[in-house]
Amino acid sequence: MGPVVNASNREASRPRAYDARRRQEAAAEARVRVLAQSRELFLAGGYGRTTIAAIARAAAVSKESVYKSFGGKPGLVRAIYEQSLLGAGGPSAEERSDRAQVTVTDPQELMEQFGQFISEVSPIGSPVYLLIRDAAASGDPDMAALLNDVDDERFRRMLHNARQVLGRGFLRADLTAEEVADVMFTSTSAELYEVLVLKRGWSAERYGRFVARTLAANLLPERPA
Repeated sequence: MGPVVNASNREASRPRAYDARRRQEAAAEARVRVLAQSRELFLAGGYGRTTIAAIARAAAVSKESVYKSFGGKPGLVRAIYEQSLLGAGGPSAEERSDRAQVTVTDPQELMEQFGQFISEVSPIGSPVYLLIRDAAASGDPDMAALLNDVDDERFRRMLHNARQVLGRGFLRADLTAEEVADVMFTSTSAELYEVLVLKRGWSAERYGRFVARTLAANLLPERPA
């Protein structure tokens, strides 16, 4: 006679979906804590002086889990930088920018929306970019490689924007996509944010308006007097 299978045995043999879901939720919560504490500690203490041990302690996780999830400090910095590009919540600033590029009908309004997106993302992303830049300048090879990656990706994004907006017929006819991307890349740089906001004390809103005006002045056709 084979083994007796009763209801309790069947229940015990079923996967515990709830436990798996709870583990996933706990892992997601731990990731949020690690990223938040990493950002705070890196920006307060600098890249070189901040340790994985300190981050793990502040986030109430093990060092091993941080290494497993992010691969060390370079992976953590990349993750907090990529997180900063999402903006302040809801649909990402990038997603809203793409939507504006195909739906807004007035070129000046589009430049103003670009300025609004920059005023939202720059206070979150620019300090992390500057952290990467300074760590790269100190000779850290991982941060130098990350800086190149970030710059390359940002230019690709600006080139995408340039082609989208040129395709709408909004911009000066004498401009190439690469020239438009150069203007966008420069006007939205963390270095400009550093000068005007961090050093000169501008508000993020004033900075965003300045970016919008700069883009409009350099990219849009002159309006009839």
